[in-house]
Parts: sequence; structure tokens; C-alpha cells
Amino acid sequence: MIRLIIILAVLVCATTASAGEACRKVEHLGDGYTVCTFDPATDDIQLFQNDRSGKPYGSFRALENDLRQDRVYVRFAMNGGMYLDDQSPVGLFVENGRELKRINTNKGWGNFHLLPNGVFYLLPGRAGVMESKAFATSGIKPFYATQSGPMLVIDGKLHPSFLADSTSFKTRNGVGVTGDGKVVFAISDGPVRFHDFATLFRDDLGCANALFLDGSISSLYIPEWQRRDGLFPLGPIIAVTELLPG
Repeated sequence: MIRLIIILAVLVCATTASAGEACRKVEHLGDGYTVCTFDPATDDIQLFQNDRSGKPYGSFRALENDLRQDRVYVRFAMNGGMYLDDQSPVGLFVENGRELKRINTNKGWGNFHLLPNGVFYLLPGRAGVMESKAFATSGIKPFYATQSGPMLVIDGKLHPSFLADSTSFKTRNGVGVTGDGKVVFAISDGPVRFHDFATLFRDDLGCANALFLDGSISSLYIPEWQRRDGLFPLGPIIAVTELLPG
């Protein structure tokens, strides 16, 4: 019995260490970022929208408290796509294989409709980022997916609307997938241009495709770093979880 307790303690410590090591501070073009990398083949990356009562979680704390009832630990979380006033997704949202919102390829106002926009999706053991219209005709049936926009990087090229000398600076967060299939999340420490944020993913993080998740409400949850952003209400949430022993 004592030996089993020791083994479980070692496993918990190892998990905690690996969770902390998944994230790092990065500097790019003079701006600071927090970057977290996970492997969809071994890390449990999920999307969350509504709690067990059917209401939007709205915060990392609400998600954490809800999952704790099932002994599920949230290792990492980030806001996961744009949402409407009722906190429902603007575009495609798939959770546990169920499509809760259809893909949105309409023209319109705002960053979501700064075409091309895109989809971050998860299948068993792998992940991807794809331009929305290409995704709609791809035949992919994701287990999880969220649509946002604009795309930051499309097949190695920056979004055509981004300007290197833009005067639009905002806090930004996004997601990309590396050539070896790792999922990379990044959030800026302060206001940055779209152009600079996109080149971070392409040039420094090795992502041929990357997607903007949101701007001013960009939020991050890394418990090992004692970071639990909670200033803004959230819609979709991307989280990396694990089942606690016991």
C-alpha cells in the first residue's frame, strides 16, 4: 500500500512538472509572448462551451469547478474562439463529436469575417488548422472544432490583409499546428500587430497554418504559474485536462 502511494505521488509530481514545462516565455520582434505546446497524441485537448446545466461556463474557474466533480484536472486553458452576446460561438463549434453550431462562411464586419477565417479541429491523436471553406469541403468529421478568424498563416503565407506597419495594436491569442503535429497556443503579453503575431507562428513556432482566436478578451489559465485570468466573460474554452488518480 505504501509503495502504491509513493508511485502515485511520483506520477502526480511528474505530471505537474510536464504541465509547467509545456509553457514558456518567448520574445519576437521586441514583444513578449507566452507559448504553450501540447501533443494531441498524448495530451487530452478538449473544447468546452456549456456546463452540465446547459449554461455557458463563462470562465476558467467555472470550468475548473465543474470538472473537479469528475476528478478531472485542468492543466491549461485559453479562450477558444469568438462568441455572440449570449456567449454562444459565432461559427462552427463541435464538442464530443456533436456539431452545436454550423460553419459560418458569411461575409460581415469584424475580425471573424476578415476572410479567410479558419477552423481549429481535433481528431483522435491529431489536430489541424484549416481555412474555413477548405474545411467545409474536406469531409473531415472532427471530435472537437472551433471556428474563428482571421487565419494568421495559410499554408506558410501570412493573411493578405496584414500590414507590417499597421497602427492597430491589441493583445492577441491564437493557435497553430507544427509540422510534426504539435498544437501551439500563444498569447501576447501586451498589444501587438496582426502581422507580428502571425510571423511569430510562421517564423518562430514553425506553424504553416495558424488561427487567431481573439483580441482584447484574450485569456490564459496556467495553474502551475499561478495564472488564472478572469477579467472577461468567455464563450468557447480550449482546455488540456487529465484524470486525477483515485
